[in-house]
Amino acid sequence: MQQHTISGSEFASFQRFIFDIAGITMSDSKKALVSGRLAKRLQHYGLPTYDAYFRLLSDGTHPEEVQQAVDLLTTNETYFFREARHFDLLRQAAESARPSLRAGSPFRVWSAACSSGEEPYSMAMVLADVLGDAPWEITASDISTRVLQRARTGHYPMERASHLPHAYLRRYCLKGIREQQGTLLVERALRQRVRFRQVNLNTDLPGDLGSYDAIFLRNVMIYFNGDTKRQVVARVVARLKPGGHFIIGHSESLQDINDSLHSVMPSVYRKPG
Repeated sequence: MQQHTISGSEFASFQRFIFDIAGITMSDSKKALVSGRLAKRLQHYGLPTYDAYFRLLSDGTHPEEVQQAVDLLTTNETYFFREARHFDLLRQAAESARPSLRAGSPFRVWSAACSSGEEPYSMAMVLADVLGDAPWEITASDISTRVLQRARTGHYPMERASHLPHAYLRRYCLKGIREQQGTLLVERALRQRVRFRQVNLNTDLPGDLGSYDAIFLRNVMIYFNGDTKRQVVARVVARLKPGGHFIIGHSESLQDINDSLHSVMPSVYRKPG
């Protein structure tokens, strides 16, 4: 395979590319990552330089390749029940809501940057356990079609389940045998409760998203600059029901980002109402 070297100006083009589309601010330390992830696309098209590939993305005739590039340049790292305290809070919120749930007013949760699906499936296990047959819904979205495709399968390496409660592993997952040994499959009934869809948080949100009792937007803002954080959070919080919970990553804060929510504990906020 031909080795391509990315220049500083070429890297800057892709920094602008992913910022303009996804609002992601990519640091200079990501130069090797960009070079490595896009090298196969240059090879695929027989292109001599990263600049030539950038021109192909910019000519308006390859929307599917633009999505491919976005998929390759967005980082996705997650596992089941990451930051477990957040799922304890989700359990408490669902238990509190259960007496008022009825057809037409389900308990709704949005995993707004769901990556490869471990977060929304963790949510689904909690809600299935707490709410059972009471009405509940989960929306799971991401900008990357690649990770959404993987998420819909519900098939994961077993090491992603190191924080998954054993009772949930037994109840909601199938353990792989023979050629599938070392993997797990989320059971079909649970997979069918999660609605996966592509959503770009850096643009106007789809009108049919509806509103939610809890929204997880975790470990996303670290990729945005201040202005983008404020815009994204404002869009997402607008879909939170009064009294609903907004959950971000433990390394993140809404300080100087949004003052419309009340802090419940570090990384957890609640909408007045």
